[in-house]
Amino acid sequence: MAPFSTNAAACPPALADGLGELAALIGRHAQADGLYPTAIEGLSFFRSSQPSELTFGVYRPSLALLVQGAKRVEVGEDVYEYNASHYLLTSIDLPVASRVTLASPDTPYMCFVLDLDARITADLLAETGLPQPAESDAGRGLAVARVCPPLLDAALRLARLLDTPQDIQVLAPLLRREISYRLLNGELGGRLRHIARHEGPTHQVRQAIEWLQTHFDHPLRIDQLAHTVNMSTSSLHHHFKAVTAMSPLQYQKQLRLQEARRLLLAGLADAGAAARQVGYESASQFSREYSRQYGAPPLRDVARLRGTATTIAAGASLVLAGDAG
Repeated sequence: MAPFSTNAAACPPALADGLGELAALIGRHAQADGLYPTAIEGLSFFRSSQPSELTFGVYRPSLALLVQGAKRVEVGEDVYEYNASHYLLTSIDLPVASRVTLASPDTPYMCFVLDLDARITADLLAETGLPQPAESDAGRGLAVARVCPPLLDAALRLARLLDTPQDIQVLAPLLRREISYRLLNGELGGRLRHIARHEGPTHQVRQAIEWLQTHFDHPLRIDQLAHTVNMSTSSLHHHFKAVTAMSPLQYQKQLRLQEARRLLLAGLADAGAAARQVGYESASQFSREYSRQYGAPPLRDVARLRGTATTIAAGASLVLAGDAG
């Protein structure tokens, strides 16, 4: 798939003021680099004052509205490069590699990240009667689009509640619901509608992903996984790759390597023990695949990370929506 890229053209006037206010608000609540959960359930801010090295993690279903700066995200063989005034929509759990590509102390990278609640999406579909999308329109579980003024306005009003905490309990659920509504009716809405379905190939792919996340350290037999989610082996391969940009085996490998890296960085295991805990029977195969993924053998990679300012939370196995922007 060709890289998705947004150019560096100036932000449209209809969005500039709102993005400027949102950047100022994020700056008040995220005064240093890092991920900042807020008092609003599911809402986090991410800030970086410099371009980052490549980090690996699993993006959960989320909206990541890029307020300032630029980023590159790799999913399988797909590459997404995007800048301020765009949003990244993740509709299913996906292992990714990402890096901040444009940031400085004076103009830091800033991102508004909101977890998506599948129950809200399902309720809205039932209430609004939006048509079910064709299965052929499912597309990737991650995509980028230009933010529209109504979506930015709803996100800004949600963030403003942090300045009036007495209003959060009543108004935040309403605004989260509005944001989901705007997404469902936006350019990428069909992807959310697919994920909310309780039948069809996309639903079965979601079931396969849930199985892989729970059993990533077990041997993988594709025919058994296909049987578990009530698909043929060929159908599982086809639809799984259509949604995730990788095969089930590649997906499992990403989960294994990220968990192994987390264990090593946390000092919970040496390389051999980490390999066994995540399901590798061959230490040499683990070392080869780890080196291919992270650019160095396990011990050298961990020593490098520990010798920099990278922390487990910011540069290791990010199973967080908070870095999804």
